Amino acid sequence: MTAVNQNGSSYILEARAISKHFGGVWALHHGDFALRPNEVHAIVGDNGAGKSTLIKIIAGALQPDGGEILLDGHPVMMTNPRHARELGIATVFQDLALVDHLDATANLFLGREIRRPPPLSWLGVLDKRAMRASAVAELRRLRVGIKSVDQLVFNMSGGQRQSVAVARAVAFGTRIVIMDEPTAALGVRETAAALDLIRELRRQGLAVVMISHSMPDVFAVADRLTILRLGRTVTTIEQTETSLEKIVGMMTGAISA
Repeated sequence: MTAVNQNGSSYILEARAISKHFGGVWALHHGDFALRPNEVHAIVGDNGAGKSTLIKIIAGALQPDGGEILLDGHPVMMTNPRHARELGIATVFQDLALVDHLDATANLFLGREIRRPPPLSWLGVLDKRAMRASAVAELRRLRVGIKSVDQLVFNMSGGQRQSVAVARAVAFGTRIVIMDEPTAALGVRETAAALDLIRELRRQGLAVVMISHSMPDVFAVADRLTILRLGRTVTTIEQTETSLEKIVGMMTGAISA
């Protein structure tokens, strides 16, 4: 049974009638999306359907031209990605935004470094021992298979790099994780590990929004799917109540919702 918050909504996040245009081109006409607590929710659609635009608006990277976003039933305006993170919404984009020449610990704490107590903090001295211990604990909590947090990101596999990016996203009070094409460019074994990581996030109580072109991956982990087509939300449906053929049909317009 889905919990209802104090404002009478069963959703942790809602995007209502979101619109966005770039010049004369409408990327979103009427984007609707509602996320339940502790679920994996996939957003799917063909190229140009408006998936990335909707996600960037939720993540604070773009500002909508119309519509509203609600968090726990309260209207919010994500002014930038930092503001979204402060509200508990973290995004792992496809490029991961990691610094290759730094190790896992440094990437986890990039921009949020722990300093030594005064007077050393006044000189900018970092508490590397505390950061390393925290990084080890966070990766262990997520059951991430990295040999050492001292390993440079440059020397990691694609799946390991993604695990570090996800760990960085969820390490600081995150409630919602948005993952953009989490299995793109991964091999079979690393794809399985990425899907296991998504399941682990859900098991630990986080809500996960997943954009993917891989329907088998979506059906492997998603609880619900929202289908976008030509900038509009077609429908949202329980994964157990649909099929790959129906989803593809709605994405292409061959089947109506």
